[in-house]
Amino acid sequence: MLMPKSLDWNDLRYFLAVARAGRLTEASRRLATDHATVSRRIKALETALDANLFIRSPRGYQLNAAGERLLARAEEMESAAVRMQSEIGGENVALGGTVRIGSPDGFGAFFLAPRIGGLAARHPGLELQIVAMPRPFSLSKREADIAISLARPTEGRLVSRKLTDYRLHLYGSRDYLDAHPEITTPGDVADHAVIGYIPDLIYAPELDYLPQVAPQIKPRLTSSNLIAQLNAAKAGAGLCVLPAFMAAGDDSLRPVLPEQIAIVRAFWLILHADQRDTVRVRTVADFIARCVEQDRRLFLPQVEAAAHRPKSSSPL
Repeated sequence: MLMPKSLDWNDLRYFLAVARAGRLTEASRRLATDHATVSRRIKALETALDANLFIRSPRGYQLNAAGERLLARAEEMESAAVRMQSEIGGENVALGGTVRIGSPDGFGAFFLAPRIGGLAARHPGLELQIVAMPRPFSLSKREADIAISLARPTEGRLVSRKLTDYRLHLYGSRDYLDAHPEITTPGDVADHAVIGYIPDLIYAPELDYLPQVAPQIKPRLTSSNLIAQLNAAKAGAGLCVLPAFMAAGDDSLRPVLPEQIAIVRAFWLILHADQRDTVRVRTVADFIARCVEQDRRLFLPQVEAAAHRPKSSSPL
Protein backbone atom coordinates (compact mmCIF):
# COMPACT_ATOMS: atom_id res chain seq x y z
CA MET A 1 0.00 0.00 0.00
CA LEU A 2 1.38 3.39 -0.98
CA MET A 3 1.56 5.89 1.87
CA PRO A 4 0.68 9.50 1.04
CA LYS A 5 3.56 11.94 1.09
CA SER A 6 3.62 13.93 4.32
CA LEU A 7 2.46 17.53 4.03
CA ASP A 8 4.93 20.30 4.79
CA TRP A 9 2.90 22.85 6.71
CA ASN A 10 5.23 25.61 5.58
CA ASP A 11 4.02 25.05 2.01
CA LEU A 12 0.69 26.52 3.05
CA ARG A 13 2.35 29.94 3.36
CA TYR A 14 3.30 29.74 -0.30
CA PHE A 15 -0.18 28.55 -1.20
CA LEU A 16 -1.80 31.51 0.58
CA ALA A 17 0.54 33.97 -1.11
CA VAL A 18 -0.24 32.63 -4.60
CA ALA A 19 -3.98 32.39 -3.88
CA ARG A 20 -4.04 36.04 -2.80
CA ALA A 21 -1.69 37.44 -5.44
CA GLY A 22 -2.86 35.37 -8.40
CA ARG A 23 0.65 35.32 -9.90
CA LEU A 24 3.90 33.58 -8.96
CA THR A 25 6.00 36.71 -9.46
CA GLU A 26 3.84 38.80 -7.14
CA ALA A 27 3.68 36.00 -4.54
CA SER A 28 7.47 35.62 -4.64
CA ARG A 29 7.87 39.38 -4.12
CA ARG A 30 5.64 39.28 -1.06
CA LEU A 31 7.52 36.27 0.32
CA ALA A 32 10.94 37.76 -0.48
CA THR A 33 12.00 34.73 -2.49
CA ASP A 34 12.25 33.75 -6.16
CA HIS A 35 9.32 32.53 -8.26
CA ALA A 36 11.01 29.17 -8.94
CA THR A 37 10.93 28.42 -5.21
CA VAL A 38 7.27 29.39 -4.99
CA SER A 39 6.44 27.16 -7.97
CA ARG A 40 8.33 24.23 -6.46
CA ARG A 41 6.56 24.58 -3.09
CA ILE A 42 3.14 24.73 -4.75
CA LYS A 43 3.90 21.57 -6.73
CA ALA A 44 5.10 19.85 -3.55
CA LEU A 45 1.86 20.77 -1.80
CA GLU A 46 -0.25 19.48 -4.69
CA THR A 47 1.73 16.23 -4.66
CA ALA A 48 1.25 15.82 -0.91
CA LEU A 49 -2.50 16.44 -1.23
CA ASP A 50 -2.77 14.47 -4.49
CA ALA A 51 -4.83 17.31 -5.95
CA ASN A 52 -4.40 20.22 -8.33
CA LEU A 53 -5.17 23.48 -6.57
CA PHE A 54 -4.99 26.09 -9.34
CA ILE A 55 -6.12 26.69 -12.88
CA ARG A 56 -2.94 27.89 -14.58
CA SER A 57 -3.19 30.28 -17.52
CA PRO A 58 -1.22 33.16 -19.06
CA ARG A 59 -3.26 35.46 -16.83
CA GLY A 60 -1.97 33.78 -13.69
CA TYR A 61 -3.10 31.29 -11.08
CA GLN A 62 -6.81 30.96 -10.27
CA LEU A 63 -8.08 28.69 -7.51
CA ASN A 64 -10.10 25.66 -8.62
CA ALA A 65 -12.70 23.96 -6.42
CA ALA A 66 -10.08 22.04 -4.43
CA GLY A 67 -8.04 25.22 -4.01
CA GLU A 68 -11.07 27.11 -2.70
CA ARG A 69 -11.65 24.39 -0.10
CA LEU A 70 -8.01 24.46 0.95
CA LEU A 71 -8.00 28.27 1.12
CA ALA A 72 -10.70 28.26 3.79
CA ARG A 73 -8.78 25.69 5.87
CA ALA A 74 -5.41 27.39 5.38
CA GLU A 75 -6.82 30.73 6.50
CA GLU A 76 -8.29 29.07 9.59
CA MET A 77 -4.82 27.76 10.39
CA GLU A 78 -3.27 31.17 9.74
CA SER A 79 -5.76 32.83 12.07
CA ALA A 80 -5.20 30.19 14.75
CA ALA A 81 -1.43 30.73 14.55
CA VAL A 82 -1.80 34.50 14.92
CA ARG A 83 -4.18 34.09 17.86
CA MET A 84 -1.77 31.68 19.51
CA GLN A 85 1.10 34.13 19.13
CA SER A 86 -1.04 36.92 20.51
CA GLU A 87 -2.22 34.92 23.53
CA ILE A 88 1.22 33.58 24.40
CA GLY A 89 3.57 36.23 23.13
CA GLY A 90 1.63 39.42 23.77
CA GLU A 91 -0.46 41.85 21.78
CA ASN A 92 2.21 43.18 19.42
CA VAL A 93 1.94 40.40 16.85
CA ALA A 94 2.56 41.62 13.33
CA LEU A 95 -0.26 40.98 10.89
CA GLY A 96 0.55 40.09 7.31
CA GLY A 97 -1.22 39.39 4.04
CA THR A 98 -3.56 41.25 1.76
CA VAL A 99 -7.02 42.57 2.57
CA ARG A 100 -9.07 43.90 -0.33
CA ILE A 101 -11.98 46.21 0.50
CA GLY A 102 -14.68 46.63 -2.12
CA SER A 103 -16.59 49.85 -1.59
CA PRO A 104 -18.86 52.37 -3.29
CA ASP A 105 -16.75 55.15 -4.75
CA GLY A 106 -17.92 57.86 -2.36
CA PHE A 107 -17.33 55.89 0.85
CA GLY A 108 -14.05 54.40 -0.34
CA ALA A 109 -12.49 57.55 -1.76
CA PHE A 110 -13.89 60.23 0.54
CA PHE A 111 -14.24 58.50 3.89
CA LEU A 112 -12.05 55.41 4.05
CA ALA A 113 -8.97 56.40 2.05
CA PRO A 114 -7.99 59.38 4.27
CA ARG A 115 -8.26 57.24 7.42
CA ILE A 116 -6.84 53.84 6.57
CA GLY A 117 -3.23 55.00 6.59
CA GLY A 118 -3.25 54.75 10.37
CA LEU A 119 -4.00 51.04 10.20
CA ALA A 120 -1.32 50.50 7.56
CA ALA A 121 1.23 52.26 9.76
CA ARG A 122 0.43 50.00 12.73
CA HIS A 123 0.73 46.83 10.62
CA PRO A 124 3.49 47.29 7.99
CA GLY A 125 3.10 43.67 6.85
CA LEU A 126 -0.55 44.20 5.97
CA GLU A 127 -1.26 45.08 2.34
CA LEU A 128 -4.48 47.07 2.08
CA GLN A 129 -6.37 47.45 -1.19
CA ILE A 130 -9.36 49.79 -1.61
CA VAL A 131 -11.43 49.05 -4.71
CA ALA A 132 -13.66 52.13 -4.78
CA MET A 133 -15.98 51.47 -7.71
CA PRO A 134 -19.73 51.79 -8.35
CA ARG A 135 -20.42 48.05 -8.61
CA PRO A 136 -21.34 45.08 -6.41
CA PHE A 137 -18.57 42.78 -5.17
CA SER A 138 -18.77 39.00 -4.93
CA LEU A 139 -17.10 37.73 -1.77
CA SER A 140 -17.70 34.11 -2.78
CA LYS A 141 -15.62 34.71 -5.93
CA ARG A 142 -12.91 36.43 -3.85
CA GLU A 143 -13.39 39.77 -5.61
CA ALA A 144 -12.93 41.31 -2.16
CA ASP A 145 -12.35 40.21 1.42
CA ILE A 146 -14.61 42.92 2.82
CA ALA A 147 -17.48 44.60 1.00
CA ILE A 148 -19.22 47.84 1.89
CA SER A 149 -22.75 47.61 0.52
CA LEU A 150 -25.87 49.76 0.36
CA ALA A 151 -28.09 46.84 1.35
CA ARG A 152 -27.97 43.89 3.70
CA PRO A 153 -27.36 40.61 1.84
CA THR A 154 -30.25 38.17 1.82
CA GLU A 155 -28.53 35.08 0.43
CA GLY A 156 -25.17 33.36 0.38
CA ARG A 157 -22.79 32.43 3.21
CA LEU A 158 -22.28 36.02 4.26
CA VAL A 159 -22.24 37.82 7.59
CA SER A 160 -23.00 41.52 7.85
CA ARG A 161 -23.30 44.39 10.24
CA LYS A 162 -24.84 47.78 9.71
CA LEU A 163 -22.25 50.52 9.85
CA THR A 164 -24.54 53.53 9.78
CA ASP A 165 -27.41 55.28 8.11
CA TYR A 166 -26.36 58.27 6.06
CA ARG A 167 -28.22 61.26 4.71
CA LEU A 168 -28.26 62.71 1.21
CA HIS A 169 -29.42 66.14 0.07
CA LEU A 170 -29.71 68.02 -3.19
CA TYR A 171 -26.77 70.38 -3.76
CA GLY A 172 -25.81 73.07 -6.21
CA SER A 173 -22.85 75.38 -6.54
CA ARG A 174 -23.21 78.95 -5.32
CA ASP A 175 -22.68 80.24 -8.85
CA TYR A 176 -25.33 77.95 -10.32
CA LEU A 177 -27.95 78.78 -7.69
CA ASP A 178 -27.33 82.52 -7.96
CA ALA A 179 -27.68 82.41 -11.76
CA HIS A 180 -30.93 80.41 -11.93
CA PRO A 181 -34.52 80.79 -10.69
CA GLU A 182 -35.13 80.23 -7.01
CA ILE A 183 -36.23 76.73 -5.95
CA THR A 184 -39.12 76.83 -3.50
CA THR A 185 -40.57 73.31 -3.89
CA PRO A 186 -39.10 69.93 -4.92
CA GLY A 187 -41.14 70.14 -8.13
CA ASP A 188 -39.15 73.22 -9.18
CA VAL A 189 -36.07 71.02 -9.54
CA ALA A 190 -37.45 69.56 -12.79
CA ASP A 191 -36.94 72.99 -14.42
CA HIS A 192 -33.21 72.94 -13.66
CA ALA A 193 -30.18 71.11 -15.02
CA VAL A 194 -29.83 67.98 -12.90
CA ILE A 195 -26.87 65.63 -12.59
CA GLY A 196 -27.43 61.93 -11.84
CA TYR A 197 -26.56 58.33 -12.60
CA ILE A 198 -26.76 56.82 -16.08
CA PRO A 199 -30.11 54.98 -15.74
CA ASP A 200 -29.08 51.63 -17.22
CA LEU A 201 -25.85 51.58 -15.17
CA ILE A 202 -27.47 52.02 -11.76
CA TYR A 203 -26.20 48.87 -10.06
CA ALA A 204 -28.35 49.12 -6.92
CA PRO A 205 -31.92 50.39 -6.49
CA GLU A 206 -30.75 52.43 -3.49
CA LEU A 207 -28.96 54.76 -5.94
CA ASP A 208 -32.11 55.70 -7.86
CA TYR A 209 -32.56 58.95 -5.92
CA LEU A 210 -34.15 61.38 -8.35
CA PRO A 211 -37.71 59.96 -8.33
CA GLN A 212 -37.73 60.66 -4.60
CA VAL A 213 -37.00 64.32 -5.24
CA ALA A 214 -39.65 64.72 -7.95
CA PRO A 215 -40.96 62.05 -10.34
CA GLN A 216 -40.73 64.28 -13.43
CA ILE A 217 -36.97 64.96 -13.14
CA LYS A 218 -34.85 63.93 -16.11
CA PRO A 219 -31.12 64.46 -15.61
CA ARG A 220 -29.26 66.32 -18.33
CA LEU A 221 -25.79 65.16 -17.29
CA THR A 222 -25.19 61.61 -16.09
CA SER A 223 -22.24 59.55 -14.90
CA SER A 224 -21.77 56.11 -13.36
CA ASN A 225 -19.27 57.67 -10.94
CA LEU A 226 -20.41 59.68 -7.92
CA ILE A 227 -17.16 61.63 -7.70
CA ALA A 228 -17.64 62.76 -11.30
CA GLN A 229 -21.14 63.92 -10.37
CA LEU A 230 -19.77 65.81 -7.38
CA ASN A 231 -17.14 67.59 -9.46
CA ALA A 232 -19.68 68.50 -12.14
CA ALA A 233 -21.96 70.00 -9.49
CA LYS A 234 -19.06 71.98 -7.98
CA ALA A 235 -18.25 73.34 -11.44
CA GLY A 236 -21.80 74.65 -11.81
CA ALA A 237 -23.14 72.08 -14.28
CA GLY A 238 -26.36 71.59 -12.33
CA LEU A 239 -27.98 70.21 -9.19
CA CYS A 240 -26.97 66.84 -7.77
CA VAL A 241 -28.05 64.49 -4.97
CA LEU A 242 -24.96 63.85 -2.84
CA PRO A 243 -24.19 62.19 0.50
CA ALA A 244 -23.83 64.82 3.18
CA PHE A 245 -20.46 63.40 4.24
CA MET A 246 -19.06 64.16 0.77
CA ALA A 247 -20.40 67.72 0.65
CA ALA A 248 -19.54 68.55 4.26
CA GLY A 249 -17.09 71.42 4.58
CA ASP A 250 -17.16 72.27 0.86
CA ASP A 251 -17.97 75.95 0.69
CA SER A 252 -18.60 75.80 -3.05
CA LEU A 253 -21.77 73.73 -2.53
CA ARG A 254 -25.08 74.72 -0.94
CA PRO A 255 -27.95 72.39 -0.01
CA VAL A 256 -31.29 72.97 -1.69
CA LEU A 257 -34.47 72.60 0.44
CA PRO A 258 -32.58 70.38 2.95
CA GLU A 259 -35.61 69.89 5.18
CA GLN A 260 -37.79 68.73 2.30
CA ILE A 261 -35.20 66.85 0.24
CA ALA A 262 -33.54 64.49 2.70
CA ILE A 263 -32.92 60.91 1.59
CA VAL A 264 -31.62 58.27 4.00
CA ARG A 265 -29.61 55.23 2.98
CA ALA A 266 -27.33 52.83 4.87
CA PHE A 267 -23.86 51.33 4.64
CA TRP A 268 -23.40 47.65 5.50
CA LEU A 269 -20.11 45.87 6.14
CA ILE A 270 -20.11 42.33 4.73
CA LEU A 271 -17.73 39.38 5.17
CA HIS A 272 -17.79 35.86 3.83
CA ALA A 273 -18.61 33.39 6.60
CA ASP A 274 -15.34 31.53 5.94
CA GLN A 275 -13.34 34.67 6.68
CA ARG A 276 -15.16 36.15 9.64
CA ASP A 277 -12.52 34.77 12.05
CA THR A 278 -9.51 35.44 9.84
CA VAL A 279 -7.45 37.79 11.97
CA ARG A 280 -6.25 40.12 9.21
CA VAL A 281 -9.78 40.48 7.79
CA ARG A 282 -11.42 40.92 11.17
CA THR A 283 -8.81 43.53 12.17
CA VAL A 284 -9.56 45.63 9.08
CA ALA A 285 -13.33 45.19 9.44
CA ASP A 286 -13.20 46.31 13.08
CA PHE A 287 -11.07 49.30 12.11
CA ILE A 288 -13.61 50.42 9.50
CA ALA A 289 -16.47 50.04 11.99
CA ARG A 290 -14.60 52.11 14.60
CA CYS A 291 -13.87 54.88 12.10
CA VAL A 292 -17.55 55.10 11.17
CA GLU A 293 -18.62 55.15 14.82
CA GLN A 294 -16.14 57.91 15.67
CA ASP A 295 -17.32 60.10 12.80
CA ARG A 296 -21.01 59.25 12.79
CA ARG A 297 -21.95 62.93 12.69
CA LEU A 298 -20.51 63.15 9.18
CA PHE A 299 -23.09 60.66 7.97
CA LEU A 300 -26.06 62.00 9.92
CA PRO A 301 -25.48 65.73 10.37
CA GLN A 302 -28.10 68.11 11.59
CA VAL A 303 -30.19 69.57 8.76
CA GLU A 304 -28.04 72.29 7.28
CA ALA A 305 -29.12 75.86 7.73
CA ALA A 306 -27.28 76.89 4.55
CA ALA A 307 -30.16 76.17 2.20
CA HIS A 308 -30.44 78.30 -0.92
CA ARG A 309 -32.12 81.56 -0.13
CA PRO A 310 -33.50 84.26 -2.44
CA LYS A 311 -30.82 86.20 -4.27
CA SER A 312 -31.60 89.29 -2.19
CA SER A 313 -30.19 87.51 0.85
CA SER A 314 -26.61 88.27 1.78
CA PRO A 315 -24.14 85.57 0.73
CA LEU A 316 -23.10 83.07 3.37
